[in-house]
Amino acid sequence: MTESTAPPPESPDVPAAANGVCWACKSLFLLALIPAFYFGAPLLLPIVLAVLFNLLLSPAVRAFKRMGLPSPLGALLVLVVVLAIIVGGLWQLASPALDWVERAPGVVRELQAKLRPIQRSVQQVQKATQEVEKATDVEGGGGTRSVKVSGPSLMERLLQRAQSVVVGAFLMLVLLYFLMASDDFFLRKVVRVTPNLRNKIRAVEIGRAIEVEIGRYFSAFTLLNVALGTLVAIVLYVLGLPSPALWGTMVAVLNYVPYLGPAISLTVITIVSLLTFDELPRALLPPLVYMVIDAIEGNLVEPMLFGRSLSLNPVAIFVALLFWGWLWGAAGILLAVPILIVVKITCQHIESLNGVAEFLDRR
Repeated sequence: MTESTAPPPESPDVPAAANGVCWACKSLFLLALIPAFYFGAPLLLPIVLAVLFNLLLSPAVRAFKRMGLPSPLGALLVLVVVLAIIVGGLWQLASPALDWVERAPGVVRELQAKLRPIQRSVQQVQKATQEVEKATDVEGGGGTRSVKVSGPSLMERLLQRAQSVVVGAFLMLVLLYFLMASDDFFLRKVVRVTPNLRNKIRAVEIGRAIEVEIGRYFSAFTLLNVALGTLVAIVLYVLGLPSPALWGTMVAVLNYVPYLGPAISLTVITIVSLLTFDELPRALLPPLVYMVIDAIEGNLVEPMLFGRSLSLNPVAIFVALLFWGWLWGAAGILLAVPILIVVKITCQHIESLNGVAEFLDRR
């Protein structure tokens, strides 16, 4: 005769509940970061820029170190060379840029004169709308009084903005120098505080992978943008557009911003072409040629250059542009793609976050 044993009572799923609480805490932490990023932009932007530029320029500092130059001196030399290139380029383009700024009032009037046929059609629509509003207006209604609120002038806002940009750039340069001169100091500290050997190896792998991929992205994309800007400048010079070097530089710089940058470049080239040429077919030729060049660069050259290692989901790129542009403005738009690359590489090396990396991948 066998004794029947009752099954043990089911224990509550403690690990599942703990896992749910853990994910809830992580979600709340991520939500709390959004206002921190928004209100802490003056402090965080120089730090993020310094870290990204450090990832880009550290290989040059290490190359000088292998040649026998100490890291602080090599970092100073790299920083001076980069600043000299930037200042020299701005100095060369300052004169044509200032000429266009001085011509701005006349340019606006000339553009309005050339677009007058379109304006007449719009005015007719507005006139019809006003007639409808008059017909539906209720008689005897009280008059409204407009109140004009005075605020800071445009020049005052520009000066305030310029002051904050100069202070942020100075802080970024100082922090960048210390990061480059430290020679992987912070990465070694991260390895030391990491608890076990497996996590230490993973931390080093993540750090090196981010450095390699960010350096590759900036180097390859900079060469691509320089080639694109040079080609556009040559084409615009052949087509007779004034200040072709200025517009080629604009195309090269704005091409760092996906989607929005080429759209702005196309708009500016179209306006300049309309102001330069009287015949409409000739005025439309420069923007059409730029559209063809940009389409070839975006759909053929860029995928061949970057391959699949830096392939990003277009939806993720667009969402990142919206998110970081909302948080940090123009600087956030420029940083959106590099930040997305860092997030993708980090998620690829952490098993629990592989799903996020898969979503960010274009394949």
